[in-house]
Amino acid sequence: MQQVAEPWLILSLSGSSFLLGLDAFAMDAPVWILTLLGGLLADRRDRRKVIFFFQTIQMFCPILVVLLILTGTISVWIIIGLALIVGITDALSIPAFQSIVPSIVEPNQIGTAIALNSTQINLSRVLGPAIAGVVMARFGPAWCFGANALSYVPLLLTVYWIQVPRRVDRRFAMSSAQPWFTEIRRIGHQPRLLGALCTVLVTSILCGPLIAFSPVLIKQVFHSDAIHFGQAIAAFGAGGLIGAAGILAVEGQADRIKLCSGAAVLYRVLLSLVAVNRSLPLLSGLLVLCGAAMTASNISANSILQYTAHDRIRGRTSSLYMLAMRGGLSLGNLMAGVSVTYLGVSHVFLINGITAMLIRAWIYRKWVDASDVAQREPYGSEVAQVSDIKYDHKLKLPSQPKRDIS
Repeated sequence: MQQVAEPWLILSLSGSSFLLGLDAFAMDAPVWILTLLGGLLADRRDRRKVIFFFQTIQMFCPILVVLLILTGTISVWIIIGLALIVGITDALSIPAFQSIVPSIVEPNQIGTAIALNSTQINLSRVLGPAIAGVVMARFGPAWCFGANALSYVPLLLTVYWIQVPRRVDRRFAMSSAQPWFTEIRRIGHQPRLLGALCTVLVTSILCGPLIAFSPVLIKQVFHSDAIHFGQAIAAFGAGGLIGAAGILAVEGQADRIKLCSGAAVLYRVLLSLVAVNRSLPLLSGLLVLCGAAMTASNISANSILQYTAHDRIRGRTSSLYMLAMRGGLSLGNLMAGVSVTYLGVSHVFLINGITAMLIRAWIYRKWVDASDVAQREPYGSEVAQVSDIKYDHKLKLPSQPKRDIS
């Protein structure tokens, strides 16, 4: 609901596409600076406490917006400042969010768990905007921010209640023998993982602004209102549900690299079609397909990362994924905020879609070639070399190598 209310409120207060992009940039930019620290916190501290602390701080941001709207003292710069606080708390807590899911399921269920996690996110994108469009039209945006503030209560109660098994050997969790970023560097050297991260990064930079600048598209191209904007976001979320359901259906049967790449290419083609489309009903259909393609691509990339990582470095692995996704979004939204002002939203979407397709073709060729060369190595072998501990994936507990004491 807040994803609908916040950009619409900024446009209503300022009428500036640049400030809209700056708000999205402020929310995502802290990822570049703090997400690796968030990954380290997720690996070396209780993940529940990390989530609880930073999400509690984040809860007060929509509460403050509600108070300022009701008192008539709200301004665009206050909204952007609070978006920056949300971005900081997200950067420090989302790696714990991402890594807590694979920590509580069997290794062969990680892909399914990630897809289910994406399903609930996209379900919120369907229900929230559909409600927000009506709420904003009748009561104003303050109610959307208020609903978001209330939504933190069940989240915090759940985080307090859930039990996460401790699977990390403390000798390695607290070890300072090697720099903490050494294992991240090892992850980046694996062709499969690097290709997945590059796919997510390019998608976020060039295709991610589709959602942030949907209100500009609805207002300037289709000359419509907040209700249609809410419907557009809901359509994207519905597509995300379809994409997650598709991943659940083929989990364990499809090649993740091909699935990730194919969905990424489809997303780029669809973005170009959105740019040239002038039919409002057709826009909803295109956004459904965009949501499905983006979700399928990102889930596949995230599964590749999570399947490879040991639990003791899962937080840092998740931080790399968030760096590519949210960090890429921050750059993409800032760039789009500037270019939309001069070129128009349709031209920017078309240029981004074509550019992304060309880059995607180059990444895929390099990715597949490198993966074929590394095919003889066990999946995730370089990460496995980081630790001398052997993991019994059936029991989920670290076991010491047996010694011959004869």
